[in-house]
Parts: sequence; structure tokens; C-alpha cells
Amino acid sequence: MKLALIQFVTLDGVSQGPGSPAEDTSDDFDRGGWLVPYLDEMFIQRTSEWLDAADGLLLGRRTYEAFARDWPAITDPRDPFTERMNALPKYVVSNTLTAGSWKPTTLLPGDPVATVVDLKRRPGRELQIHGSSHLGDCLLAAGLVDIVRLAVAPTVLRTGRRLLSGAGPTTGFRLTRHEATSRGLLLLEYEVGGPAPIAEFDGVAQFV
Repeated sequence: MKLALIQFVTLDGVSQGPGSPAEDTSDDFDRGGWLVPYLDEMFIQRTSEWLDAADGLLLGRRTYEAFARDWPAITDPRDPFTERMNALPKYVVSNTLTAGSWKPTTLLPGDPVATVVDLKRRPGRELQIHGSSHLGDCLLAAGLVDIVRLAVAPTVLRTGRRLLSGAGPTTGFRLTRHEATSRGLLLLEYEVGGPAPIAEFDGVAQFV
């Protein structure tokens, strides 16, 4: 399987609490709900298509517990995500969680990098990381992420947990798809392309 990292972020890279002021208030974060004003039909359609490619969800403990609390409680039959989110296999990277209530769940203790290497060897399309920014950052630094999909909101929070903040090597990407919604969200898809390239600028003549 390929490993896809799917995240909603602000212009300053914050991924914490996109859906509600009460979604994730850890570390005294009080600016949640920043994505909601920008949602529209295109966002719903495209993120539903992203989820169509998933054969499993890979989550950290914090995100798993929030999802396990919220997704089973959604009863709106018009919601295009609920049935699939509840039915997909969930793989939870955690050394502290002892049981999973959101079935079907498999707990993955131990080294997350070694665990995900084994998961990626299984047949299938995509194993998708939703939320779980620390886990996603760790696996990107380890060279295990194949695809990155971002919904970038036109807002700056200046506080909150950021998607990419850990140590590690550089990473380069190849943009494979890009769209802008009517409300200003950028929907971006990248393939991970190894170390970030660098070059010396030698004047505009080299580019024309």
C-alpha cells in the first residue's frame, strides 16, 4: 500500500482543531474551527474522493480517541464520509492505548517506523493518515510517506500544533494536482520526491 498524508492546514502550517473550537483544546489552544468558514461543495466532493482511495486509516492515539468519540455519533444520512470512516480498518500507533472501541481497530505498539514499513508491504491502495500531525511528520521524515494532500485555509493563527515541526532530513515534492475553491481553500496533491533540491541562482537568463 502507499501511505498518504491528508491534512487541513492554515497558511502558517497549523493543523490543530480545524473543525470546531472544542475539537482539540490541548496546550490551551483556543482558535479551533478555523476551517469551517471556508467549506463548500467542492471541498466536500474532493475530500470524499480522497477517502475513496483508502483501504485503511493510520492514526495516532490522540486523533484516534477524538475520531472514535465523534464519528460513530454522526447520524446524518447525507454525510458522505461517516459510513466509510466507521467501516474502514483503523491502525493505531500507540504504546499507551490498551483497547480500541472504534471497530475494526488494530493497535500497533512499538516503533512506529518499523510498524508502518510492515503495513506498507500489505496489498492495497492507500493507507491514509488523517489528523495525527506528529505521526505524519515522523513518517514523512522517515521517508515512508508517498503522497501528501493538503487543504490550505487562507488564515493565519500564530499558535497551535503545526503539521511539520520535527527534526529530520529535507523533503522535496512534485505537485500533481491543484485547485482553488470558491471560498479560497487551496486543494493540493503532491508526490514525495526524495531530498529537497537546491541550486544557485545565477540570474534570470537561466530560466528563459
